[in-house]
Amino acid sequence: MNMKKKEPLYITGHRHPDTDSIASAIAFAFFKRSMGQPATPCRLGALNAETSYLLNRFGFEPPQLLQDARMKLSEITMDPPVSITPETTIYETMQIMQKENLAYCGVVDARNHVLGMVTKSDFSVVGLDDTARSIDILAHTPVENIRKTINGSIVYDDPNVAVNGKVSIIAMTYPEHLDRYEVEKRIVIVGADTMAQKKCIQLGAGMLIIVWADTVDESVIEEAKKHHCPIIRSGHGTMNTSRYLYFAPSVERIMKKSPVLFHTNELAEDVGVKMLRNRYRAYPVVDQNEQLFGYVSRYHIMNAPKRRLILVDHNEFSQSVNAIEKSTVLEVIDHHRINDFSTSQPVAFRNEIVGSTATIVATIFRENQIPIPPALAGLLLGAVLSDTMDFHSPTTTDRDIQTANILAAIADLDIDTFAEEMFRITSNQEKMSFSDMLNQDLKIYDLFSCKLSISQVIVPSAKETRTDSREILAALDRFAQKKRIDLAVLVFTSILENGSVIYAGGSRAPWAAEAFPNADGEDHSFQENLLSRKQQILPALTGVITEYIGG
Repeated sequence: MNMKKKEPLYITGHRHPDTDSIASAIAFAFFKRSMGQPATPCRLGALNAETSYLLNRFGFEPPQLLQDARMKLSEITMDPPVSITPETTIYETMQIMQKENLAYCGVVDARNHVLGMVTKSDFSVVGLDDTARSIDILAHTPVENIRKTINGSIVYDDPNVAVNGKVSIIAMTYPEHLDRYEVEKRIVIVGADTMAQKKCIQLGAGMLIIVWADTVDESVIEEAKKHHCPIIRSGHGTMNTSRYLYFAPSVERIMKKSPVLFHTNELAEDVGVKMLRNRYRAYPVVDQNEQLFGYVSRYHIMNAPKRRLILVDHNEFSQSVNAIEKSTVLEVIDHHRINDFSTSQPVAFRNEIVGSTATIVATIFRENQIPIPPALAGLLLGAVLSDTMDFHSPTTTDRDIQTANILAAIADLDIDTFAEEMFRITSNQEKMSFSDMLNQDLKIYDLFSCKLSISQVIVPSAKETRTDSREILAALDRFAQKKRIDLAVLVFTSILENGSVIYAGGSRAPWAAEAFPNADGEDHSFQENLLSRKQQILPALTGVITEYIGG
Protein backbone atom coordinates (compact mmCIF):
# COMPACT_ATOMS: atom_id res chain seq x y z
CA MET A 1 0.00 0.00 0.00
CA ASN A 2 1.43 3.40 -0.97
CA MET A 3 1.13 5.59 2.12
CA LYS A 4 1.61 9.33 1.93
CA LYS A 5 4.75 10.47 3.71
CA LYS A 6 3.97 12.41 6.88
CA GLU A 7 5.29 15.95 7.12
CA PRO A 8 7.73 16.45 10.03
CA LEU A 9 6.78 18.31 13.21
CA TYR A 10 9.14 20.79 14.85
CA ILE A 11 8.66 21.15 18.60
CA THR A 12 10.19 24.24 20.12
CA GLY A 13 10.33 26.18 23.34
CA HIS A 14 10.89 29.92 23.67
CA ARG A 15 13.84 32.18 22.92
CA HIS A 16 16.64 32.21 25.53
CA PRO A 17 15.65 28.65 26.45
CA ASP A 18 15.60 27.38 30.02
CA THR A 19 15.58 23.78 31.20
CA ASP A 20 11.78 23.48 31.18
CA SER A 21 11.65 24.70 27.57
CA ILE A 22 14.31 22.27 26.34
CA ALA A 23 13.21 19.23 28.34
CA SER A 24 9.57 19.69 27.35
CA ALA A 25 10.50 19.93 23.66
CA ILE A 26 12.62 16.77 23.84
CA ALA A 27 10.00 14.84 25.80
CA PHE A 28 7.03 15.91 23.68
CA ALA A 29 8.93 15.06 20.48
CA PHE A 30 9.54 11.59 21.96
CA PHE A 31 5.81 11.31 22.72
CA LYS A 32 4.83 12.33 19.17
CA ARG A 33 7.27 9.82 17.66
CA SER A 34 5.81 7.10 19.87
CA MET A 35 2.43 7.99 18.33
CA GLY A 36 3.86 7.50 14.83
CA GLN A 37 4.51 11.14 13.94
CA PRO A 38 7.98 12.33 12.81
CA ALA A 39 8.92 14.99 15.37
CA THR A 40 12.11 16.93 15.98
CA PRO A 41 12.84 18.88 19.18
CA CYS A 42 14.28 22.36 18.58
CA ARG A 43 15.85 25.20 20.53
CA LEU A 44 15.87 28.90 19.74
CA GLY A 45 19.16 29.81 21.37
CA ALA A 46 22.18 28.70 23.38
CA LEU A 47 21.78 26.32 26.32
CA ASN A 48 22.45 27.51 29.86
CA ALA A 49 24.76 25.68 32.27
CA GLU A 50 21.93 23.89 34.05
CA THR A 51 20.34 22.55 30.87
CA SER A 52 23.71 21.45 29.45
CA TYR A 53 24.45 19.60 32.70
CA LEU A 54 21.11 17.77 32.64
CA LEU A 55 21.35 16.82 28.95
CA ASN A 56 24.86 15.47 29.51
CA ARG A 57 23.87 13.65 32.70
CA PHE A 58 20.95 11.83 31.08
CA GLY A 59 22.55 11.28 27.66
CA PHE A 60 20.56 13.62 25.40
CA GLU A 61 21.92 15.58 22.46
CA PRO A 62 21.13 19.32 22.35
CA PRO A 63 18.05 19.91 20.20
CA GLN A 64 18.39 21.27 16.68
CA LEU A 65 18.89 25.04 16.52
CA LEU A 66 15.93 26.60 14.69
CA GLN A 67 16.65 30.13 13.47
CA ASP A 68 13.64 30.76 11.27
CA ALA A 69 10.15 29.31 10.93
CA ARG A 70 10.40 29.41 7.15
CA MET A 71 11.70 26.35 5.33
CA LYS A 72 15.26 26.17 4.05
CA LEU A 73 16.03 24.68 0.65
CA SER A 74 17.54 21.63 2.35
CA GLU A 75 14.12 20.93 3.89
CA ILE A 76 11.95 21.01 0.77
CA THR A 77 11.52 18.46 -2.00
CA MET A 78 13.72 19.08 -5.04
CA ASP A 79 15.08 17.13 -8.01
CA PRO A 80 17.97 14.72 -7.33
CA PRO A 81 21.59 15.77 -8.05
CA VAL A 82 22.04 13.94 -11.38
CA SER A 83 25.25 15.27 -12.93
CA ILE A 84 27.84 14.78 -15.63
CA THR A 85 31.47 15.78 -16.08
CA PRO A 86 32.81 18.24 -18.67
CA GLU A 87 34.22 15.34 -20.70
CA THR A 88 30.83 13.67 -21.12
CA THR A 89 29.75 13.76 -24.75
CA ILE A 90 26.64 15.60 -25.86
CA TYR A 91 25.22 12.26 -27.00
CA GLU A 92 25.79 10.63 -23.58
CA THR A 93 24.30 13.70 -21.87
CA MET A 94 21.15 13.44 -23.99
CA GLN A 95 20.81 9.75 -23.09
CA ILE A 96 21.22 10.47 -19.36
CA MET A 97 18.66 13.29 -19.45
CA GLN A 98 16.20 11.12 -21.36
CA LYS A 99 16.64 8.23 -18.91
CA GLU A 100 16.17 10.51 -15.86
CA ASN A 101 13.38 12.46 -17.59
CA LEU A 102 15.25 15.75 -17.08
CA ALA A 103 15.25 18.87 -19.20
CA TYR A 104 18.59 19.94 -17.71
CA CYS A 105 21.73 18.54 -16.10
CA GLY A 106 24.56 19.99 -14.02
CA VAL A 107 28.19 19.70 -15.01
CA VAL A 108 30.56 19.07 -12.08
CA ASP A 109 34.27 18.60 -11.49
CA ALA A 110 35.98 15.77 -9.61
CA ARG A 111 35.01 17.37 -6.24
CA ASN A 112 31.34 17.60 -7.25
CA HIS A 113 31.56 21.39 -7.56
CA VAL A 114 29.22 22.90 -10.16
CA LEU A 115 30.96 24.16 -13.30
CA GLY A 116 27.95 24.68 -15.54
CA MET A 117 24.47 23.67 -16.62
CA VAL A 118 23.22 22.19 -19.86
CA THR A 119 19.58 22.17 -20.97
CA LYS A 120 17.73 20.69 -23.93
CA SER A 121 17.75 24.08 -25.58
CA ASP A 122 21.55 24.02 -25.54
CA PHE A 123 21.48 21.00 -27.86
CA SER A 124 19.97 23.19 -30.55
CA VAL A 125 23.43 24.60 -31.31
CA VAL A 126 24.27 21.21 -32.78
CA GLY A 127 21.56 21.18 -35.42
CA LEU A 128 20.08 24.67 -35.60
CA ASP A 129 22.80 27.14 -34.69
CA ASP A 130 25.23 28.81 -37.06
CA THR A 131 27.25 26.25 -39.07
CA ALA A 132 30.49 27.92 -38.05
CA ARG A 133 29.73 27.18 -34.37
CA SER A 134 29.16 23.48 -35.03
CA ILE A 135 32.32 23.29 -37.14
CA ASP A 136 34.38 24.89 -34.39
CA ILE A 137 32.98 22.55 -31.74
CA LEU A 138 33.63 19.44 -33.85
CA ALA A 139 37.18 20.60 -34.65
CA HIS A 140 38.08 20.22 -30.95
CA THR A 141 36.43 16.83 -30.42
CA PRO A 142 38.70 13.93 -29.38
CA VAL A 143 38.79 10.82 -31.55
CA GLU A 144 37.57 8.68 -28.64
CA ASN A 145 34.47 10.85 -28.28
CA ILE A 146 33.60 10.26 -31.91
CA ARG A 147 34.19 6.52 -31.59
CA LYS A 148 31.83 6.28 -28.58
CA THR A 149 29.13 8.35 -30.19
CA ILE A 150 28.95 6.41 -33.45
CA ASN A 151 29.39 3.08 -31.65
CA GLY A 152 32.52 2.42 -33.66
CA SER A 153 36.02 1.06 -33.28
CA ILE A 154 39.31 2.88 -33.78
CA VAL A 155 41.29 1.23 -36.55
CA TYR A 156 44.12 3.73 -36.37
CA ASP A 157 44.74 6.78 -34.16
CA ASP A 158 47.38 9.44 -34.60
CA PRO A 159 48.65 11.99 -32.07
CA ASN A 160 49.15 14.55 -34.85
CA VAL A 161 45.55 14.53 -36.01
CA ALA A 162 44.41 17.83 -37.55
CA VAL A 163 40.75 18.35 -38.42
CA ASN A 164 38.94 21.60 -39.17
CA GLY A 165 35.50 20.40 -38.03
CA LYS A 166 33.94 20.26 -41.49
CA VAL A 167 32.31 17.00 -42.61
CA SER A 168 32.14 15.43 -46.09
CA ILE A 169 30.02 12.43 -46.98
CA ILE A 170 31.27 10.61 -50.05
CA ALA A 171 30.24 7.07 -49.28
CA MET A 172 28.67 6.46 -52.76
CA THR A 173 31.23 8.29 -54.90
CA TYR A 174 33.55 6.52 -57.35
CA PRO A 175 37.29 6.92 -56.57
CA GLU A 176 38.01 8.58 -59.92
CA HIS A 177 35.54 11.37 -59.10
CA LEU A 178 37.10 12.23 -55.70
CA ASP A 179 39.30 14.97 -57.15
CA ARG A 180 36.15 17.10 -57.35
CA TYR A 181 35.77 17.11 -53.52
CA GLU A 182 37.47 19.38 -50.98
CA VAL A 183 38.43 16.96 -48.20
CA GLU A 184 41.60 18.49 -46.73
CA LYS A 185 41.50 18.35 -42.89
CA ARG A 186 37.87 17.33 -43.02
CA ILE A 187 36.14 14.46 -41.28
CA VAL A 188 35.30 12.27 -44.25
CA ILE A 189 32.60 9.60 -44.15
CA VAL A 190 33.41 7.03 -46.79
CA GLY A 191 32.18 3.56 -47.79
CA ALA A 192 33.91 0.17 -47.94
CA ASP A 193 35.82 0.82 -51.22
CA THR A 194 39.54 0.51 -50.45
CA MET A 195 40.65 2.71 -53.37
CA ALA A 196 38.24 5.48 -52.31
CA GLN A 197 39.50 5.27 -48.73
CA LYS A 198 43.15 5.61 -49.84
CA LYS A 199 42.32 8.43 -52.25
CA CYS A 200 40.61 10.46 -49.46
CA ILE A 201 43.67 10.04 -47.25
CA GLN A 202 46.01 11.10 -50.07
CA LEU A 203 43.86 14.19 -50.70
CA GLY A 204 44.52 15.27 -47.09
CA ALA A 205 41.47 14.07 -45.14
CA GLY A 206 41.88 14.89 -41.45
CA MET A 207 39.94 11.84 -40.26
CA LEU A 208 38.34 8.89 -42.01
CA ILE A 209 35.09 7.31 -40.82
CA ILE A 210 34.33 4.13 -42.73
CA VAL A 211 30.77 2.80 -42.99
CA TRP A 212 29.44 -0.55 -44.15
CA ALA A 213 32.82 -2.27 -43.72
CA ASP A 214 33.71 -5.24 -41.53
CA THR A 215 37.45 -4.82 -42.11
CA VAL A 216 39.90 -2.19 -43.31
CA ASP A 217 42.68 -3.15 -45.70
CA GLU A 218 46.22 -2.92 -44.32
CA SER A 219 47.29 -0.74 -47.23
CA VAL A 220 44.73 1.88 -46.14
CA ILE A 221 46.12 1.85 -42.63
CA GLU A 222 49.67 2.30 -43.96
CA GLU A 223 48.51 5.27 -46.02
CA ALA A 224 46.80 6.73 -42.93
CA LYS A 225 50.06 6.50 -40.98
CA LYS A 226 51.92 8.45 -43.67
CA HIS A 227 49.35 11.25 -43.62
CA HIS A 228 48.49 11.25 -39.85
CA CYS A 229 44.88 10.42 -40.57
CA PRO A 230 42.94 8.52 -37.84
CA ILE A 231 40.49 5.86 -39.05
CA ILE A 232 37.28 4.88 -37.28
CA ARG A 233 35.03 2.06 -38.43
CA SER A 234 31.46 3.12 -37.67
CA GLY A 235 28.84 0.93 -36.06
CA HIS A 236 26.08 2.70 -38.01
CA GLY A 237 25.16 3.36 -41.60
CA THR A 238 25.91 6.59 -43.43
CA MET A 239 22.82 8.51 -42.30
CA ASN A 240 23.06 7.77 -38.58
CA THR A 241 26.83 8.18 -38.56
CA SER A 242 26.49 11.68 -39.99
CA ARG A 243 23.68 12.51 -37.55
CA TYR A 244 25.38 11.23 -34.42
CA LEU A 245 28.75 12.70 -35.34
CA TYR A 246 27.64 16.19 -34.31
CA PHE A 247 26.76 14.93 -30.83
CA ALA A 248 30.29 13.67 -30.20
CA PRO A 249 31.80 16.88 -28.72
CA SER A 250 32.22 17.18 -24.96
CA VAL A 251 29.34 18.89 -23.21
CA GLU A 252 31.65 21.60 -21.87
CA ARG A 253 31.65 23.04 -25.42
CA ILE A 254 27.96 23.96 -25.17
CA MET A 255 27.22 24.26 -21.41
CA LYS A 256 26.35 27.54 -19.69
CA LYS A 257 29.25 28.36 -17.39
CA SER A 258 28.96 29.88 -13.88
CA PRO A 259 25.22 29.26 -13.57
CA VAL A 260 23.00 30.95 -10.99
CA LEU A 261 22.99 28.63 -7.98
CA PHE A 262 21.62 28.56 -4.45
CA HIS A 263 22.74 27.12 -1.12
CA THR A 264 20.91 24.60 1.04
CA ASN A 265 20.78 27.00 4.01
CA GLU A 266 18.92 29.69 2.04
CA LEU A 267 15.26 30.22 2.81
CA ALA A 268 12.93 28.86 0.12
CA GLU A 269 10.91 32.08 0.27
CA ASP A 270 14.00 34.21 -0.45
CA VAL A 271 15.05 31.90 -3.28
CA GLY A 272 11.62 32.30 -4.88
CA VAL A 273 12.10 36.06 -4.97
CA LYS A 274 15.57 35.71 -6.51
CA MET A 275 14.17 33.39 -9.19
CA LEU A 276 12.00 36.25 -10.47
CA ARG A 277 15.16 37.97 -11.73
CA ASN A 278 15.90 35.05 -14.07
CA ARG A 279 13.95 32.75 -16.35
CA TYR A 280 15.83 29.50 -16.02
CA ARG A 281 13.96 26.22 -15.82
CA ALA A 282 15.93 24.98 -12.79
CA TYR A 283 18.82 26.00 -10.57
CA PRO A 284 21.55 23.89 -8.96
CA VAL A 285 21.61 23.84 -5.15
CA VAL A 286 24.91 23.27 -3.31
CA ASP A 287 25.65 22.39 0.31
CA GLN A 288 28.02 24.05 2.77
CA ASN A 289 30.96 22.39 0.97
CA GLU A 290 29.82 23.85 -2.36
CA GLN A 291 28.97 20.33 -3.57
CA LEU A 292 25.91 19.65 -5.70
CA PHE A 293 22.89 18.80 -3.50
CA GLY A 294 20.01 18.88 -6.01
CA TYR A 295 18.04 21.11 -8.37
CA VAL A 296 15.26 23.52 -7.46
CA SER A 297 12.64 25.08 -9.72
CA ARG A 298 9.72 27.48 -9.28
CA TYR A 299 7.48 24.43 -9.00
CA HIS A 300 9.36 23.24 -5.90
CA ILE A 301 9.20 26.67 -4.28
CA MET A 302 5.48 27.08 -4.99
CA ASN A 303 4.75 23.62 -3.58
CA ALA A 304 7.03 23.89 -0.55
CA PRO A 305 5.05 23.16 2.62
CA LYS A 306 4.95 25.49 5.59
CA ARG A 307 6.91 24.38 8.63
CA ARG A 308 4.59 22.64 11.11
CA LEU A 309 5.28 23.83 14.65
CA ILE A 310 4.26 22.79 18.14
CA LEU A 311 5.02 25.39 20.82
CA VAL A 312 5.92 24.31 24.35
CA ASP A 313 6.50 26.49 27.42
CA HIS A 314 5.33 29.65 25.61
CA ASN A 315 2.50 30.97 23.48
CA GLU A 316 3.52 34.55 22.72
CA PHE A 317 4.78 34.95 19.16
CA SER A 318 7.19 37.65 20.34
CA GLN A 319 9.01 34.96 22.37
CA SER A 320 8.96 32.38 19.60
CA VAL A 321 10.96 31.62 16.47
CA ASN A 322 11.54 34.31 13.86
CA ALA A 323 8.82 34.55 11.16
CA ILE A 324 6.51 32.23 13.08
CA GLU A 325 3.58 33.83 11.24
CA LYS A 326 4.87 32.12 8.06
CA SER A 327 4.50 28.67 9.67
CA THR A 328 1.58 26.48 10.68
CA VAL A 329 1.20 26.24 14.45
CA LEU A 330 -0.61 23.00 15.26
CA GLU A 331 -0.46 22.79 19.03
CA VAL A 332 0.54 24.70 22.18
CA ILE A 333 1.43 23.28 25.59
CA ASP A 334 2.12 25.97 28.15
CA HIS A 335 1.68 27.25 31.70
CA HIS A 336 2.15 30.99 31.07
CA ARG A 337 -0.31 33.80 30.45
CA ILE A 338 -2.00 33.94 27.04
CA ASN A 339 -1.15 37.19 25.30
CA ASP A 340 -0.61 37.84 21.58
CA PHE A 341 -1.57 34.38 20.35
CA SER A 342 -3.55 34.30 17.12
CA THR A 343 -3.82 31.72 14.32
CA SER A 344 -5.72 31.45 11.06
CA GLN A 345 -6.96 27.95 11.86
CA PRO A 346 -7.90 26.01 15.00
CA VAL A 347 -5.08 24.59 17.12
CA ALA A 348 -4.84 22.20 20.06
CA PHE A 349 -4.18 24.54 22.99
CA ARG A 350 -3.38 23.16 26.44
CA ASN A 351 -2.65 25.80 29.06
CA GLU A 352 -2.66 24.74 32.71
CA ILE A 353 -1.99 26.40 36.05
CA VAL A 354 1.08 24.46 37.09
CA GLY A 355 4.65 25.41 37.87
CA SER A 356 6.28 23.72 34.90
CA THR A 357 5.42 22.71 31.33
CA ALA A 358 7.28 19.46 32.04
CA THR A 359 4.50 18.60 34.51
CA ILE A 360 1.94 18.86 31.69
CA VAL A 361 4.07 16.81 29.28
CA ALA A 362 4.61 14.06 31.85
CA THR A 363 0.84 14.04 32.45
CA ILE A 364 0.22 13.58 28.70
CA PHE A 365 2.44 10.48 28.74
CA ARG A 366 0.38 8.99 31.57
CA GLU A 367 -2.94 9.93 29.97
CA ASN A 368 -1.95 8.05 26.82
CA GLN A 369 -0.33 5.15 28.70
CA ILE A 370 3.04 5.76 27.04
CA PRO A 371 5.91 4.67 29.32
CA ILE A 372 8.50 7.34 30.13
CA PRO A 373 12.07 5.99 29.78
CA PRO A 374 14.17 6.48 32.97
CA ALA A 375 16.59 8.94 31.36
CA LEU A 376 13.72 11.05 30.02
CA ALA A 377 12.03 10.94 33.44
CA GLY A 378 15.25 12.29 34.98
CA LEU A 379 15.37 15.13 32.46
CA LEU A 380 11.72 16.03 33.07
CA LEU A 381 12.28 15.93 36.82
CA GLY A 382 15.13 18.39 36.43
CA ALA A 383 12.80 20.68 34.47
CA VAL A 384 10.09 20.55 37.15
CA LEU A 385 12.61 21.32 39.91
CA SER A 386 14.16 24.10 37.85
CA ASP A 387 10.93 25.90 37.00
CA THR A 388 9.45 25.53 40.51
CA MET A 389 12.82 26.40 42.10
CA ASP A 390 12.81 23.16 44.07
CA PHE A 391 9.14 23.76 44.96
CA HIS A 392 9.91 27.15 46.59
CA SER A 393 8.26 29.17 43.82
CA PRO A 394 4.69 30.36 44.49
CA THR A 395 3.77 28.89 41.07
CA THR A 396 4.30 25.38 42.49
CA THR A 397 1.17 23.22 42.66
CA ASP A 398 0.39 19.85 44.20
CA ARG A 399 0.43 18.40 40.69
CA ASP A 400 4.05 19.51 40.24
CA ILE A 401 5.05 17.77 43.46
CA GLN A 402 3.08 14.61 42.64
CA THR A 403 4.52 14.50 39.12
CA ALA A 404 8.06 15.04 40.45
CA ASN A 405 7.65 12.08 42.81
CA ILE A 406 6.49 9.85 39.96
CA LEU A 407 9.38 10.96 37.72
CA ALA A 408 11.89 10.45 40.55
CA ALA A 409 10.63 6.91 41.05
CA ILE A 410 10.92 6.11 37.32
CA ALA A 411 14.43 7.64 37.14
CA ASP A 412 15.45 6.08 40.50
CA LEU A 413 16.52 9.45 41.92
CA ASP A 414 16.26 11.04 45.34
CA ILE A 415 14.65 14.44 44.77
CA ASP A 416 16.54 16.33 47.50
CA THR A 417 19.95 14.96 46.53
CA PHE A 418 19.28 15.49 42.82
CA ALA A 419 18.04 19.06 43.37
CA GLU A 420 21.12 19.93 45.44
CA GLU A 421 23.45 18.63 42.72
CA MET A 422 21.53 20.45 39.97
CA PHE A 423 21.34 23.82 41.70
CA ARG A 424 25.01 23.67 42.64
CA ILE A 425 25.73 23.65 38.88
CA THR A 426 23.19 26.40 38.24
CA SER A 427 24.56 28.65 40.96
CA ASN A 428 28.11 28.57 39.64
CA GLN A 429 28.08 32.01 38.01
CA GLU A 430 31.65 33.02 38.90
CA LYS A 431 32.95 32.94 35.31
CA MET A 432 29.89 34.58 33.78
CA SER A 433 29.91 38.25 32.81
CA PHE A 434 26.98 40.50 33.64
CA SER A 435 26.25 40.73 29.92
CA ASP A 436 25.95 36.93 29.73
CA MET A 437 23.72 36.94 32.80
CA LEU A 438 21.37 39.38 31.10
CA ASN A 439 21.02 37.16 28.04
CA GLN A 440 21.03 33.72 29.67
CA ASP A 441 17.40 33.57 30.86
CA LEU A 442 15.76 36.57 29.23
CA LYS A 443 12.12 37.35 28.56
CA ILE A 444 11.03 40.48 26.68
CA TYR A 445 7.51 41.94 26.94
CA ASP A 446 5.75 44.77 25.13
CA LEU A 447 3.40 46.43 27.61
CA PHE A 448 1.51 49.36 26.14
CA SER A 449 4.32 51.62 24.86
CA CYS A 450 6.91 50.22 27.26
CA LYS A 451 9.39 47.55 26.22
CA LEU A 452 10.27 45.50 29.30
CA SER A 453 12.96 42.84 29.72
CA ILE A 454 13.34 40.55 32.74
CA SER A 455 16.49 38.45 33.16
CA GLN A 456 16.63 36.01 36.07
CA VAL A 457 19.82 34.42 37.40
CA ILE A 458 20.00 31.76 40.10
CA VAL A 459 22.87 32.42 42.55
CA PRO A 460 24.02 30.95 45.89
CA SER A 461 23.54 34.35 47.59
CA ALA A 462 21.46 37.18 46.14
CA LYS A 463 22.49 39.49 49.00
CA GLU A 464 26.17 39.31 48.06
CA THR A 465 25.49 40.70 44.58
CA ARG A 466 25.03 44.15 46.10
CA THR A 467 28.79 44.56 46.29
CA ASP A 468 28.81 44.75 42.46
CA SER A 469 25.90 47.19 42.16
CA ARG A 470 27.74 49.81 40.13
CA GLU A 471 28.96 47.32 37.50
CA ILE A 472 25.56 45.66 37.31
CA LEU A 473 23.75 48.95 36.74
CA ALA A 474 26.26 50.01 34.07
CA ALA A 475 25.78 46.68 32.27
CA LEU A 476 21.99 47.11 32.45
CA ASP A 477 22.10 50.59 30.94
CA ARG A 478 24.33 49.37 28.08
CA PHE A 479 22.01 46.42 27.50
CA ALA A 480 18.90 48.64 27.49
CA GLN A 481 20.46 51.08 25.04
CA LYS A 482 21.64 48.31 22.69
CA LYS A 483 18.32 46.44 22.71
CA ARG A 484 16.21 49.63 22.77
CA ILE A 485 14.52 48.55 25.97
CA ASP A 486 12.74 51.08 28.19
CA LEU A 487 12.99 49.06 31.39
CA ALA A 488 15.64 46.33 31.71
CA VAL A 489 15.42 44.30 34.92
CA LEU A 490 18.00 41.82 36.25
CA VAL A 491 16.85 39.58 39.10
CA PHE A 492 19.33 37.62 41.21
CA THR A 493 17.42 34.82 42.92
CA SER A 494 18.71 32.58 45.70
CA ILE A 495 16.75 29.47 46.46
CA LEU A 496 18.78 28.93 49.64
CA GLU A 497 17.96 32.45 50.88
CA ASN A 498 14.38 32.22 49.55
CA GLY A 499 14.40 35.60 47.89
CA SER A 500 15.81 37.96 45.26
CA VAL A 501 17.62 41.24 44.71
CA ILE A 502 16.46 43.42 41.82
CA TYR A 503 18.41 45.80 39.59
CA ALA A 504 17.03 47.98 36.79
CA GLY A 505 18.36 50.00 33.88
CA GLY A 506 16.96 52.03 31.00
CA SER A 507 15.00 55.29 30.81
CA ARG A 508 12.24 53.93 33.06
CA ALA A 509 14.46 52.24 35.65
CA PRO A 510 12.87 54.14 38.60
CA TRP A 511 9.62 52.26 37.97
CA ALA A 512 11.26 49.04 39.22
CA ALA A 513 11.91 50.65 42.59
CA GLU A 514 8.20 51.48 42.82
CA ALA A 515 7.27 47.88 42.07
CA PHE A 516 9.80 46.56 44.60
CA PRO A 517 10.43 49.25 47.22
CA ASN A 518 13.72 49.30 49.09
CA ALA A 519 13.95 49.26 52.86
CA ASP A 520 14.72 52.60 54.49
CA GLY A 521 18.26 53.70 53.79
CA GLU A 522 18.98 50.76 51.46
CA ASP A 523 19.58 50.32 47.76
CA HIS A 524 18.63 47.03 46.10
CA SER A 525 17.06 45.53 49.18
CA PHE A 526 16.69 41.78 49.53
CA GLN A 527 13.11 40.91 48.60
CA GLU A 528 12.11 37.95 50.75
CA ASN A 529 9.90 35.23 49.18
CA LEU A 530 10.29 36.85 45.75
CA LEU A 531 11.09 33.93 43.40
CA SER A 532 8.69 33.74 40.46
CA ARG A 533 9.15 35.90 37.41
CA LYS A 534 5.79 34.84 36.02
CA GLN A 535 3.63 35.12 39.12
CA GLN A 536 5.40 37.79 41.17
CA ILE A 537 7.93 39.91 39.27
CA LEU A 538 6.08 40.45 35.98
CA PRO A 539 2.68 41.27 37.59
CA ALA A 540 4.27 43.83 39.94
CA LEU A 541 6.10 45.58 37.09
CA THR A 542 2.99 45.40 34.88
CA GLY A 543 0.99 47.13 37.61
CA VAL A 544 3.38 50.09 37.77
CA ILE A 545 3.63 50.39 33.97
CA THR A 546 -0.16 50.31 33.68
CA GLU A 547 -0.45 53.01 36.33
CA TYR A 548 1.83 55.33 34.35
CA ILE A 549 0.86 54.68 30.72
CA GLY A 550 -1.89 52.05 30.69
CA GLY A 551 -4.67 54.57 30.53
